[in-house]
Amino acid sequence: MAGFVHPTAVVDDDVSVGGGTRIWHFVHVSEGARIGARCVLGQNVFIGRGVRIGDGVKVQNNVSVYEGVEVEDEVFLGPSCVFTNVVTPRAFIERKQAFATTRVGRGASVGANATIICGHDLGAYCLVGAAAVVTRDVAPHAIVVGNPARFLAWACSCGQRLPQLAAEQDCGECGRRYRTTPERCEPLT
Repeated sequence: MAGFVHPTAVVDDDVSVGGGTRIWHFVHVSEGARIGARCVLGQNVFIGRGVRIGDGVKVQNNVSVYEGVEVEDEVFLGPSCVFTNVVTPRAFIERKQAFATTRVGRGASVGANATIICGHDLGAYCLVGAAAVVTRDVAPHAIVVGNPARFLAWACSCGQRLPQLAAEQDCGECGRRYRTTPERCEPLT
């Protein structure tokens, strides 16, 4: 399946781009990056050296995915969300050896203008609210909001908020079944 690279995009040498991926205006994909199939990289996206992006990922406009960030399949990165890769940056000190890994799990969604402080995992199918500031790991299926980001509720894989915190329940939207407690959300079907 053929993809698309806009003429204003810069794709460095030694980059792998999967079939059907679309790379739009003013995107820069750095050396050694691996972009999966059926992805969309919106306008003004930057993908750092050696970054791995899974299949079916949508990266909206003005997002920078720096070295040290790993993005699994079917992730949504909202407009202008921010990833960091050094905890204590200084312009006059090079700290490339201190890049902290951030993992974004399968099916996760990061809202517009959210900031993800490096060194934390975003669990599968979690939802990070718009403008949230993530300063610790986010559990799979958790919805987090605010600054600093705090737990709000559990979410189904389809993205709908689950109504209860401690019960077996079905998603009202898609019918998937879950067991939830205050600490975790476990898919049953």
